Amino acid sequence: MSDGLPASAAAGAAQRHILCMKWGTKYGPEYVNRLYAMVRRHLTGDFNFVCLTDDGRGVNPAVQCLPIPPLNLNLKPGERDGAWKKLTTFEADLHGLRGTALFLDLDVVIVDSIDAFFELPGPFRIIRDYPRFWRLGERVTGNSSVYRFELGAHADVLAHFRGHMAEVQQRYRNEQAFLSDVLHQQGVIDYWPDGWCPSFKYHGIPAWPTNLWREPFVPANAKIVIFHGEVNPPDALAGRRNKRFAHIEPARWIADHWRE
Repeated sequence: MSDGLPASAAAGAAQRHILCMKWGTKYGPEYVNRLYAMVRRHLTGDFNFVCLTDDGRGVNPAVQCLPIPPLNLNLKPGERDGAWKKLTTFEADLHGLRGTALFLDLDVVIVDSIDAFFELPGPFRIIRDYPRFWRLGERVTGNSSVYRFELGAHADVLAHFRGHMAEVQQRYRNEQAFLSDVLHQQGVIDYWPDGWCPSFKYHGIPAWPTNLWREPFVPANAKIVIFHGEVNPPDALAGRRNKRFAHIEPARWIADHWRE
Protein backbone atom coordinates (compact mmCIF):
# COMPACT_ATOMS: atom_id res chain seq x y z
CA MET A 1 0.00 0.00 0.00
CA SER A 2 1.00 3.65 -0.17
CA ASP A 3 2.50 5.71 2.61
CA GLY A 4 -0.40 6.15 5.06
CA LEU A 5 -3.12 5.20 2.57
CA PRO A 6 -5.09 1.95 2.50
CA ALA A 7 -4.80 -0.04 -0.71
CA SER A 8 -8.36 0.78 -1.80
CA ALA A 9 -7.77 4.52 -1.48
CA ALA A 10 -4.37 4.27 -3.17
CA ALA A 11 -5.88 2.44 -6.14
CA GLY A 12 -8.61 4.98 -6.72
CA ALA A 13 -6.78 8.23 -6.03
CA ALA A 14 -5.10 10.29 -8.71
CA GLN A 15 -1.61 10.37 -7.29
CA ARG A 16 2.04 9.46 -7.75
CA HIS A 17 2.87 5.80 -8.14
CA ILE A 18 6.20 3.99 -8.18
CA LEU A 19 5.94 0.80 -10.24
CA CYS A 20 8.36 -2.11 -10.32
CA MET A 21 8.02 -5.63 -11.64
CA LYS A 22 9.30 -8.97 -10.33
CA TRP A 23 8.77 -12.35 -11.92
CA GLY A 24 10.63 -15.62 -11.90
CA THR A 25 13.57 -16.28 -9.59
CA LYS A 26 16.30 -13.89 -10.78
CA TYR A 27 15.45 -11.24 -8.18
CA GLY A 28 14.32 -11.99 -4.64
CA PRO A 29 12.05 -9.89 -2.44
CA GLU A 30 15.07 -8.05 -1.00
CA TYR A 31 15.38 -6.18 -4.31
CA VAL A 32 11.82 -4.87 -3.95
CA ASN A 33 12.32 -4.00 -0.30
CA ARG A 34 15.55 -2.13 -0.92
CA LEU A 35 14.04 -0.27 -3.86
CA TYR A 36 11.10 0.76 -1.68
CA ALA A 37 13.46 1.96 1.06
CA MET A 38 15.52 4.00 -1.41
CA VAL A 39 12.39 5.64 -2.81
CA ARG A 40 11.15 6.41 0.69
CA ARG A 41 14.45 8.16 1.48
CA HIS A 42 14.62 10.10 -1.78
CA LEU A 43 11.02 11.01 -2.71
CA THR A 44 9.29 13.78 -0.80
CA GLY A 45 5.62 13.40 0.16
CA ASP A 46 3.06 10.66 -0.38
CA PHE A 47 3.35 7.99 -3.03
CA ASN A 48 1.95 4.56 -3.76
CA PHE A 49 4.55 1.83 -4.27
CA VAL A 50 3.35 -1.07 -6.43
CA CYS A 51 5.14 -4.29 -7.33
CA LEU A 52 3.61 -6.18 -10.22
CA THR A 53 4.63 -9.74 -9.45
CA ASP A 54 3.91 -13.46 -9.63
CA ASP A 55 5.15 -13.94 -6.06
CA GLY A 56 4.78 -11.39 -3.29
CA ARG A 57 6.24 -13.54 -0.51
CA GLY A 58 8.77 -11.69 1.64
CA VAL A 59 7.90 -8.27 0.23
CA ASN A 60 7.55 -5.37 2.67
CA PRO A 61 3.84 -4.96 3.59
CA ALA A 62 4.15 -1.25 2.73
CA VAL A 63 4.39 -2.38 -0.91
CA GLN A 64 1.17 -3.09 -2.78
CA CYS A 65 1.73 -6.41 -4.61
CA LEU A 66 -0.53 -6.87 -7.63
CA PRO A 67 -0.57 -9.50 -10.40
CA ILE A 68 1.28 -8.89 -13.64
CA PRO A 69 -1.40 -8.56 -16.36
CA PRO A 70 -1.31 -11.48 -18.80
CA LEU A 71 0.68 -10.99 -21.97
CA ASN A 72 0.39 -14.49 -23.45
CA LEU A 73 3.67 -14.41 -25.31
CA ASN A 74 4.05 -17.04 -28.00
CA LEU A 75 7.51 -18.22 -27.07
CA LYS A 76 9.46 -21.07 -28.59
CA PRO A 77 10.76 -23.77 -26.20
CA GLY A 78 13.66 -22.30 -24.20
CA GLU A 79 13.11 -18.78 -25.55
CA ARG A 80 13.34 -16.03 -22.92
CA ASP A 81 10.52 -13.55 -22.54
CA GLY A 82 12.99 -10.71 -22.00
CA ALA A 83 11.35 -7.61 -20.61
CA TRP A 84 8.29 -7.66 -22.87
CA LYS A 85 6.16 -7.98 -19.72
CA LYS A 86 6.94 -4.33 -18.96
CA LEU A 87 4.51 -3.38 -21.71
CA THR A 88 1.66 -4.49 -19.45
CA THR A 89 2.22 -1.32 -17.39
CA PHE A 90 0.35 0.35 -20.25
CA GLU A 91 -2.93 -1.45 -19.61
CA ALA A 92 -5.93 0.84 -20.13
CA ASP A 93 -6.93 -0.05 -16.57
CA LEU A 94 -4.00 -1.23 -14.47
CA HIS A 95 -5.75 -2.58 -11.37
CA GLY A 96 -7.73 0.63 -11.03
CA LEU A 97 -4.64 2.79 -10.47
CA ARG A 98 -4.92 6.43 -11.54
CA GLY A 99 -2.35 9.17 -11.77
CA THR A 100 1.32 9.44 -12.73
CA ALA A 101 3.55 6.38 -12.63
CA LEU A 102 7.35 6.20 -12.46
CA PHE A 103 8.60 2.75 -13.40
CA LEU A 104 11.91 1.62 -11.90
CA ASP A 105 13.85 -1.55 -12.62
CA LEU A 106 14.58 -3.61 -9.52
CA ASP A 107 18.35 -3.36 -9.88
CA VAL A 108 18.73 0.42 -9.99
CA VAL A 109 20.40 2.31 -7.13
CA ILE A 110 18.92 5.66 -6.12
CA VAL A 111 21.56 8.10 -4.89
CA ASP A 112 19.79 11.47 -4.78
CA SER A 113 16.34 13.07 -4.70
CA ILE A 114 13.91 11.80 -7.35
CA ASP A 115 11.29 14.52 -6.82
CA ALA A 116 12.20 16.05 -10.18
CA PHE A 117 11.21 12.86 -12.03
CA PHE A 118 7.60 13.80 -11.28
CA GLU A 119 8.08 17.51 -12.00
CA LEU A 120 9.44 17.64 -15.56
CA PRO A 121 6.68 18.23 -18.13
CA GLY A 122 5.90 15.84 -20.96
CA PRO A 123 3.54 12.91 -21.54
CA PHE A 124 6.27 10.26 -21.52
CA ARG A 125 9.87 10.36 -20.34
CA ILE A 126 12.55 7.69 -20.51
CA ILE A 127 16.35 7.38 -20.40
CA ARG A 128 17.96 8.03 -23.77
CA ASP A 129 19.78 4.78 -24.41
CA TYR A 130 23.50 4.93 -23.94
CA PRO A 131 25.55 5.60 -27.10
CA ARG A 132 27.57 2.93 -28.81
CA PHE A 133 30.26 3.90 -31.32
CA TRP A 134 28.75 1.60 -33.98
CA ARG A 135 25.27 3.21 -33.81
CA LEU A 136 25.09 6.18 -36.13
CA GLY A 137 22.40 8.82 -36.49
CA GLU A 138 19.78 10.03 -34.02
CA ARG A 139 19.35 7.85 -30.95
CA VAL A 140 15.62 7.32 -30.56
CA THR A 141 15.63 4.20 -28.41
CA GLY A 142 15.19 4.69 -24.69
CA ASN A 143 16.43 2.56 -21.83
CA SER A 144 13.35 1.43 -19.92
CA SER A 145 15.05 1.12 -16.53
CA VAL A 146 13.34 4.41 -15.62
CA TYR A 147 10.27 5.77 -17.42
CA ARG A 148 7.31 7.96 -16.45
CA PHE A 149 3.83 8.15 -17.90
CA GLU A 150 0.18 8.73 -17.07
CA LEU A 151 -1.54 5.48 -16.23
CA GLY A 152 -3.85 4.35 -19.03
CA ALA A 153 -2.53 6.94 -21.50
CA HIS A 154 -0.64 4.60 -23.85
CA ALA A 155 -2.92 1.58 -24.01
CA ASP A 156 -2.62 1.65 -27.80
CA VAL A 157 1.04 0.59 -27.49
CA LEU A 158 0.09 -2.57 -25.60
CA ALA A 159 -2.89 -3.24 -27.87
CA HIS A 160 -0.66 -3.02 -30.94
CA PHE A 161 1.84 -5.42 -29.41
CA ARG A 162 -0.86 -7.94 -28.50
CA GLY A 163 -2.29 -7.74 -32.02
CA HIS A 164 1.07 -8.03 -33.82
CA MET A 165 3.16 -10.02 -31.34
CA ALA A 166 5.20 -12.14 -33.74
CA GLU A 167 5.84 -9.23 -36.11
CA VAL A 168 6.96 -6.89 -33.33
CA GLN A 169 9.27 -9.46 -31.72
CA GLN A 170 10.86 -10.15 -35.11
CA ARG A 171 11.38 -6.47 -35.94
CA TYR A 172 12.50 -5.16 -32.54
CA ARG A 173 15.31 -6.43 -30.34
CA ASN A 174 13.42 -5.79 -27.10
CA GLU A 175 10.48 -3.99 -25.53
CA GLN A 176 12.29 -0.67 -25.11
CA ALA A 177 13.17 -0.45 -28.80
CA PHE A 178 9.54 -1.10 -29.76
CA LEU A 179 8.13 1.28 -27.15
CA SER A 180 10.53 4.08 -28.04
CA ASP A 181 9.92 3.78 -31.78
CA VAL A 182 6.13 3.87 -31.43
CA LEU A 183 6.11 6.84 -29.05
CA HIS A 184 8.72 8.67 -31.17
CA GLN A 185 6.47 8.28 -34.21
CA GLN A 186 3.60 9.69 -32.14
CA GLY A 187 5.78 12.64 -31.13
CA VAL A 188 5.29 12.14 -27.39
CA ILE A 189 8.66 10.82 -26.21
CA ASP A 190 11.03 12.92 -24.12
CA TYR A 191 14.23 11.94 -22.32
CA TRP A 192 15.58 12.54 -18.86
CA PRO A 193 18.30 15.21 -18.66
CA ASP A 194 21.83 13.97 -19.28
CA GLY A 195 23.46 12.75 -16.11
CA TRP A 196 20.31 11.91 -14.15
CA CYS A 197 20.40 8.18 -14.93
CA PRO A 198 23.99 7.20 -15.72
CA SER A 199 25.07 3.66 -16.51
CA PHE A 200 27.28 2.05 -13.90
CA LYS A 201 29.30 0.12 -16.45
CA TYR A 202 29.73 3.03 -18.89
CA HIS A 203 29.98 5.99 -16.53
CA GLY A 204 30.90 4.69 -13.07
CA ILE A 205 33.97 2.48 -13.66
CA PRO A 206 37.40 4.14 -13.91
CA ALA A 207 39.05 3.91 -17.30
CA TRP A 208 41.62 1.16 -17.91
CA PRO A 209 44.15 0.68 -16.43
CA THR A 210 43.12 2.75 -13.39
CA ASN A 211 40.14 0.41 -12.90
CA LEU A 212 42.70 -2.11 -11.60
CA TRP A 213 43.20 -0.07 -8.44
CA ARG A 214 40.61 2.73 -8.36
CA GLU A 215 37.13 2.04 -7.01
CA PRO A 216 33.99 2.63 -9.06
CA PHE A 217 32.31 5.93 -8.28
CA VAL A 218 28.94 7.69 -8.43
CA PRO A 219 28.94 9.84 -11.59
CA ALA A 220 28.45 13.58 -11.15
CA ASN A 221 24.80 14.75 -11.13
CA ALA A 222 23.50 11.19 -10.83
CA LYS A 223 20.11 10.59 -9.29
CA ILE A 224 19.53 6.94 -10.25
CA VAL A 225 22.45 4.69 -11.28
CA ILE A 226 21.47 2.04 -13.82
CA PHE A 227 22.86 -1.49 -13.66
CA HIS A 228 22.41 -3.29 -16.96
CA GLY A 229 24.31 -5.93 -18.82
CA GLU A 230 26.86 -8.01 -16.97
CA VAL A 231 26.87 -6.49 -13.49
CA ASN A 232 24.20 -5.88 -10.83
CA PRO A 233 24.44 -4.06 -7.46
CA PRO A 234 25.53 -7.00 -5.24
CA ASP A 235 28.12 -8.10 -7.80
CA ALA A 236 29.49 -4.57 -8.12
CA LEU A 237 29.58 -4.19 -4.35
CA ALA A 238 31.66 -7.37 -4.14
CA GLY A 239 33.95 -6.38 -7.02
CA ARG A 240 32.60 -9.01 -9.40
CA ARG A 241 32.10 -8.26 -13.06
CA ASN A 242 30.56 -11.12 -15.01
CA LYS A 243 32.63 -10.54 -18.10
CA ARG A 244 35.90 -12.13 -19.10
CA PHE A 245 39.06 -10.07 -18.74
CA ALA A 246 37.14 -7.21 -17.09
CA HIS A 247 38.03 -6.03 -13.61
CA ILE A 248 36.43 -3.77 -11.07
CA GLU A 249 37.35 -3.00 -7.52
CA PRO A 250 34.49 -3.31 -4.97
CA ALA A 251 32.04 -0.42 -5.41
CA ARG A 252 31.71 0.29 -1.72
CA TRP A 253 29.48 3.32 -2.27
CA ILE A 254 26.62 0.94 -3.13
CA ALA A 255 26.33 -0.18 0.50
CA ASP A 256 25.44 3.38 1.51
CA HIS A 257 22.39 3.45 -0.77
CA TRP A 258 21.28 -0.07 -1.72
CA ARG A 259 19.83 -0.99 1.67
CA GLU A 260 16.59 -1.12 3.59
